[in-house]
Amino acid sequence: MSKKDIIFREMISLRGPSIWTYRPVIETWIDIGELEDFPSNKIPGLYERLTDWLPSLIEHRCNYDERGGFLRRLQEGTWAGHILEHVSLELLGLAGLPGGFGRTRETSTRGVYKLAIRDFHGECTRLALDLGRELLLAAINDEPFDTEAAVKSLRRKVDRKYLGPSTAAIVDAANVRDIPYIRLLDDGNLVQFGYGAAMRRIWTAETDRTSAIAETISRDKDLTKELIAAVGVPVPEGREVDNADDAVAAAEDIGYPVVVKPTDGNHGRGVFIDLVSGDAVRKAYAIAVEEGSGVLVERSIPGIEHRLLIVGGKLVAANRSDFITVTGDGQATVQQLIDTQVNTDPRRGNSELHPLSLIRIDTAARLELERQELSGDSVPVAGRTVLIQRNANHAFDCTDEVHPETAAIASLAARVVGLDIAGIDLVCQDIGKPLAEQGGAIVEVNAGPSLLMHIKPGIGKPRPVGQAIMDNLFAASESGRVPVIGVTGSRGKTPVARLVAHLLHLSGRHVGVACSDGLFLGRRQVQKSDAANWAGGRRLLLNRAVEAAVVENGGQVILGEGLPYDRCQVGVITNVLPDVEDLSRWDIQPTGGEYYTTWRSTYRTQIDVVLHSGYAVLNADDPLVAEFAELCDGEVIFFAADPQCPALIAHQEAGKRAVYVSESRICLGTGPDEARLCRLGDVPLIGKSKKPETIANVLAAVATGWALGLTQDVIVTGIKTYGLDLADPFALLPRRARKAAGVASRI
Repeated sequence: MSKKDIIFREMISLRGPSIWTYRPVIETWIDIGELEDFPSNKIPGLYERLTDWLPSLIEHRCNYDERGGFLRRLQEGTWAGHILEHVSLELLGLAGLPGGFGRTRETSTRGVYKLAIRDFHGECTRLALDLGRELLLAAINDEPFDTEAAVKSLRRKVDRKYLGPSTAAIVDAANVRDIPYIRLLDDGNLVQFGYGAAMRRIWTAETDRTSAIAETISRDKDLTKELIAAVGVPVPEGREVDNADDAVAAAEDIGYPVVVKPTDGNHGRGVFIDLVSGDAVRKAYAIAVEEGSGVLVERSIPGIEHRLLIVGGKLVAANRSDFITVTGDGQATVQQLIDTQVNTDPRRGNSELHPLSLIRIDTAARLELERQELSGDSVPVAGRTVLIQRNANHAFDCTDEVHPETAAIASLAARVVGLDIAGIDLVCQDIGKPLAEQGGAIVEVNAGPSLLMHIKPGIGKPRPVGQAIMDNLFAASESGRVPVIGVTGSRGKTPVARLVAHLLHLSGRHVGVACSDGLFLGRRQVQKSDAANWAGGRRLLLNRAVEAAVVENGGQVILGEGLPYDRCQVGVITNVLPDVEDLSRWDIQPTGGEYYTTWRSTYRTQIDVVLHSGYAVLNADDPLVAEFAELCDGEVIFFAADPQCPALIAHQEAGKRAVYVSESRICLGTGPDEARLCRLGDVPLIGKSKKPETIANVLAAVATGWALGLTQDVIVTGIKTYGLDLADPFALLPRRARKAAGVASRI
């Protein structure tokens, strides 16, 4: 077999729900060329090479929905596009990303496929596809490939670009509660949870409730100690010093052993404990002063350092540090003993994925060795225990051991400093006993504490710290959502979106609209160019002032960008009138089942994302749209200009809601019950022409207002005033409706 190739024709980033799935994906158009004639079972050695390079492919279930399902397909015969899908996903998994979605579909062009895989980060996903292609081609053409190097390069990219483990744990907790999130920095940990006026933000373990003042106080260790000591929290005796001589004087006043540390350092840099001589204090001062803006000398507290995580005033997790020691064998140096006895622990590493860090002989360790009359090059005698670090990684979970009184004191310290999330460092001999009876003390209060030690402790069970943070940000009754109304269809989307926004405005909400006419916030137009796209919708969701968002989504937006929101309260489909020119860009042919299936899948995406508590507003006069009713997770409201529409009648006979025209009046019907709103002639948008498509647009907006719980007064006033140049349309609302909308004072 001659050398084969796979060509990437195009990659499309679908940043929201699409015809593929609810989550962002990258859709790749691949051309496998001659490989169309060579399924996997016709390529000698392909199965063996792939399973040798990627043995974990055994976990891929594929179509058979069983372990080893994909490998079974590989043996039976499957094509290069499908194989590339699984190889790329496996590379992403090996690089530390969670398992994801993947699909491969044929196009109408022989040898060309559309491959879609879950996109956790664009650069990472694209690199995985590139590396997956190289690996697969090497396997097909019987060429060497360095899988370990490929995974390593992808892991480096993931470490730089994807969410850190602490932030990812909080995002995972949001997903469990179905709270939407938006990453605000492409390669950072600034994340928005929720939409519009309901949003909250975090930056790793800091939130929009973490005040700058509290964070500043926590950095000043002397000030922190003064404030918490004032309310009875035990702290070590000590003071800030001006120079090395002053440090020695302070140590002698306090009494050895002492601790020397920066006043505003972090991560333990420049901290020296259990110093017992003036010479050691001077050496420690010289290093500590470089790590912060000042130096503290404190009494050394006997015991082990612990880290308590306080979230919203409650103890969520606790870890204990431990001494790091090595045992001499009479042959290896201290450095060699560290490398063989400590750093070989698989839990240790330099990335955020490792709960324990690699141990090196830094300045603090060097001083510790000097106290034992050793250095990194010394060779301890066989059996001698050598202390490397007194307080190393907080590796041991001890949450269940913390004494309630100690937990209360830690919570008090966080509250006094003003932190909603705090890492409280304390030293004591037994965390299961009150601090007072053992001379323990709180030594630091930290803002933005690391969560990894609690998510992946070296020893002990992980703690649900992400869930605790989400529960502190959002009460159990809060979803982080504002009403989002998605409007799609072939025609009439813009007038429906604008009219719905007008109704919401009259209800007293600050509403944003992204549509073909531009971007609107309230009655103010902030963008005149077309905003019926992903970027326009996303701008509304990022705006803290927006209390409801109306977003127009055309078929091309859904196919080429994805929806800008994960779920919506109301999904509206006006009609489906396929445009062959629009479809040709996406290789959808105007004949056969592919045309119908893909176009139907495009518009059904809007209904797929309706919340269980939401509504689909569907045009019963359009048979294709009416079919979507069975796909909705929420309730369905039909609208139809023709009251004799069979789908509408069946819907009402089932006791469900509908909006229609009867005797030239717009009516709301629930089963046999009917409420008449107003005459068609009273609606300026309909006018004298009474075009069926215009009537349908008004009915769609009315049904949407009804789904959103707007009163009949607001709906009637809204459709009667939309399009009129009125200085204050609220004036036409009945007094009770003005009061309900909170606008009585404006009349």
